[in-house]
Amino acid sequence: MASLLRILTSEPLAHKVNQFRLISTASSLLTSNHHKKSRHVLSLLRTENNPDQILEICRSASLTPDHHHLHRVAFSVAVATLSSAKHLAAVSHLLDGVIKSQPHPKPESFAVRVIILYGRANMLERSLQTFHDLERYEIQRTVKSLNALLLACLAARDYEEARRVYFETRKEYGGIEPDLETYNRIIKALCESNSTGSSYSIVAEMERRRVKPRASTFGLMIEGFYKEEKYDEVRRVLRLMREFGVHVGIATYNVMVRCLCERKRTREAKALLCGVMSTRMRPNSVTYSLLIHGFCSEGDLDEAMSVFEVMVKSGCKPGCECYFDLIRCLCKGGDFETALVLCRESMESHWVPSFSVMRWLVHGLVGSNKVDEAREVIAQVKHKFSRNVHLWNQVEADLSR
Repeated sequence: MASLLRILTSEPLAHKVNQFRLISTASSLLTSNHHKKSRHVLSLLRTENNPDQILEICRSASLTPDHHHLHRVAFSVAVATLSSAKHLAAVSHLLDGVIKSQPHPKPESFAVRVIILYGRANMLERSLQTFHDLERYEIQRTVKSLNALLLACLAARDYEEARRVYFETRKEYGGIEPDLETYNRIIKALCESNSTGSSYSIVAEMERRRVKPRASTFGLMIEGFYKEEKYDEVRRVLRLMREFGVHVGIATYNVMVRCLCERKRTREAKALLCGVMSTRMRPNSVTYSLLIHGFCSEGDLDEAMSVFEVMVKSGCKPGCECYFDLIRCLCKGGDFETALVLCRESMESHWVPSFSVMRWLVHGLVGSNKVDEAREVIAQVKHKFSRNVHLWNQVEADLSR
């Protein structure tokens, strides 16, 4: 034991241990500083509208669309801001520069992000051009680029172009072998263009190529047939799932619940849920949240609160949107006391509804002779959330009059 202690405390080893600790500390500090810098850049981009300034921020911060998460988010924000203001030349300057500035060999992942971002900017012709120019950039074209191009078509809502990419473009380049993601994206394009029936042929092709469809594949078809109000086809898809050995689980039923709720048929969705529960399949937080949102959208507060109670008793944790829906619905129904209870629960999880809903709650509490509670809400919001403090100061000043 004594010899072991001498080894551990010997100067060379102790020096190495200290060196390791210093390097680890320095690395942590660099990572922390890097994240702080990225968050600061993201904050700047969210408030900047001048295209030249946006480009300068991206250049100074060396932003790339294929770096860590915050870089990707910041880059997407920059492209979204520029495209929404129709600064399309600035978008091209930013995205083309990304690929050109990369050293050889250039990674395909950069091209993938650029193709997708051009689609989101509604500049699909540039997505297509980037895909066609991959050889010029000395980038190997694989199914990843093809999938990115299909996603760009979906983002631009150009479903006819998505068909052309799938049926023609991939064959022009040596017949890129599609994967599950390729099939799912072309099925999504078919379903969003009211051509869900055509997706059966895609599933048949998947079977021929021995690519097994997943629950997500059939979920897209179910959503498409609900949109087209072809309910017999929904049942046919469920049978097809079983034929392919794909489990019809709660995720699939959640798709059906969401589709019914979106069509103001939330009571039918609840009946579907009861049928699911009779088979001992347990709903999850998503299921309950969809029903609550549906009932709130239809103004059925009693049903929404009933589902909320069942959700909590079943051990499922409500998310922020669940609280926001209920608080808004309760305020609309004039039940400000219950809205206050849920608001307090929500803020304990650091979730605060929109300023308009919170102001509605505050005014409702004042109208119910609960001025102290209203002031408490304002104080909590100002303490926990610095955003809109100047607006809350004005609301607070109005209460004193």
